[in-house]
Amino acid sequence: MYRSFVHQLLRHYITGSAIAVGIVGATLMLTTLRVSFQEGKWLVGILLLSTMVMGAAEWIVFRRDLAPIRQFFAAKQPDERLAAKALEQTRRLPILAVRRILGPHLFGLSIPGMGLTALCIHHHVLSLPYRYILYAFIGAILIASLHALIEFFLTTKTCRPLMAYLLTKAGRIDERHPPLPVSLKTKLQLTVLFSSTFPVLLFSLATEIKWSLTGPNASHWSYWPWAAVILLFSIAFSVFLTRLLVDEINEPVSVLLTHMKWAENETYKPVAHNVYTDEFAYLLRGFNHMINAVHSRDQMNKELLNSFITVLTAALDARDPYTAGHSLRVARYALAIGEKLSLPDEQLDALYRSALLHDIGKIGIPDAILLKDGKLSDDEFAWIKKHPALGEAILREVRPIEPIEPLLPGIRSHHERIDGKGYPDGLAGDEIPLFGKIIAVADAFDAMTSDRPYRKGMDIRQAADILTNGKGTQWDEEIVDVFLQYVEQQLLPSSTAVS
Repeated sequence: MYRSFVHQLLRHYITGSAIAVGIVGATLMLTTLRVSFQEGKWLVGILLLSTMVMGAAEWIVFRRDLAPIRQFFAAKQPDERLAAKALEQTRRLPILAVRRILGPHLFGLSIPGMGLTALCIHHHVLSLPYRYILYAFIGAILIASLHALIEFFLTTKTCRPLMAYLLTKAGRIDERHPPLPVSLKTKLQLTVLFSSTFPVLLFSLATEIKWSLTGPNASHWSYWPWAAVILLFSIAFSVFLTRLLVDEINEPVSVLLTHMKWAENETYKPVAHNVYTDEFAYLLRGFNHMINAVHSRDQMNKELLNSFITVLTAALDARDPYTAGHSLRVARYALAIGEKLSLPDEQLDALYRSALLHDIGKIGIPDAILLKDGKLSDDEFAWIKKHPALGEAILREVRPIEPIEPLLPGIRSHHERIDGKGYPDGLAGDEIPLFGKIIAVADAFDAMTSDRPYRKGMDIRQAADILTNGKGTQWDEEIVDVFLQYVEQQLLPSSTAVS
C-alpha cells in the first residue's frame, strides 16, 4: 500500500513538472525568444541543469514529508499512536505539496537558472537583455503557482484511500485530531483566480517579451501562430485545474447523496471513513451524528414496541392461565411457516408480532365466558367470535399507528376460512390476508395439541391429519403443506412421516 501510494504521488508530480517545466516553460522560452541554434542549446542546457537541482532539493523534502507515514508501514507491529501520526501527516500532505512546489521546486529551478543565465549573458554566450531574467522569474512564479494548485488537488485525491486505511488503525486516538482548516472557500477563490487570470497573465508576459524583440509592427503571420500556442497551453492548464475542483466537490457530495438515499429507505449507514479536510469533513461528521441518533431512536422505538407487545401478551396469559404460552407457540409456528415461504425479514418480523397479538381481543371478553370449562352457548360463542375485531379495535388506539398497522390484518382475519364460513367478515380464498391464513394454521395446530382443563391435547399426527383434511376448505392448501413439512422435520422423530 505504501509503495503504491508513493508511486502514485511521484507519477502525478513528474507528470505535472514535465508539463509545467518541459512543455509550457520550454515552449514559452523557445517560441518567444529570438535566439540562434547555439544559444538555444545553452538555454536548454541551463533548463536541464536547473531541473536536476530542483529534483534533488524536492526529493530531500519529499522524503522528509513522508517520514511519519514510512515509519508506520516499516514498524513490525504499528500501534495506534504511530497510525495517528501517519494519519495526521497524510492529511497535511496536500499543503506540504504546495509548499514543496512553491519552495524547492520554484527556487530550485529559478535560482540556478537565473544565475547561470546571468553568467552566460555576462560572458556574451547569450545575447539577451538582463531584464529577461526577471521576465523568466515572473513566468516561473505563474507556472509554479498553477502547478502547486494542481498538485494540491491530485495529492488530496491520492491521499484519501490511505487515510481511510489509517482511520481503521488509529482507533479513538484520531478523535482528538480535527480536520485541517483547508476551507472550500479558499479552494474556490484560488482556483477561480488562477484559472481566469493565468492565461491572461502568461500571454501578457510572453507578448511583452515578443514585442520587445520584434516590435508591435511585426508580421501577423509570425505573431498569431505563436499566440495560439501560448493561449492553448495556458487555457488547457486552466481547464484541467477547474476540472480537478469539480471532482473535489463532487466526490463528497456524491457520498452524502448516496447515504441520504439509504436513509430515505430507512437504511441508516453512517459514512464509514471521513477522509475530507474542508467543510465537507464537518458536514459528514454532522451527518454521521444525525444518522447515529436516528438509528438509536429507531432501535429504541423497536424495543418499546416489543416491550408493548410482550406486556399485552403477558396480560392475556394472566387472564387465562390455562392457555398461557399459546400466543408464543403460535408465533413460533407462524414464523416457521413464513421462513419456509421465503418471506423477507421485515415481513417475518411483522408476522411474528401479529401472531403474538392474534388473541389480544380476548381481553375484552367477560371472564364468565372466556374461562368457562364447559361447552359455550350460541350467545357465548357469539361473544368469542368478536375477539378478532375487538383485538384490531384495541390496537388501532395505539399512537403512532404506523408500527402497528401491518399487524392488524393478521389479527382480524385469523379465524377466516378458505370456504368463506369463518368470522368476523366471512372472507374467502384470496380475500383473506396472508398473515391471517398463516396464523389460522398455526393457531389451530396449537389449539389441537395443547392440554386444556377439560381435555388432553391431541397427538401431533392426529392434528396433522385434521389439517390435511381441512385443506382447501378451512385452511389454505399451500400453507398447510408448508407447515406439515416443518412438523415432520422439527416436531416428529426422523423415522415418522406426516401423511
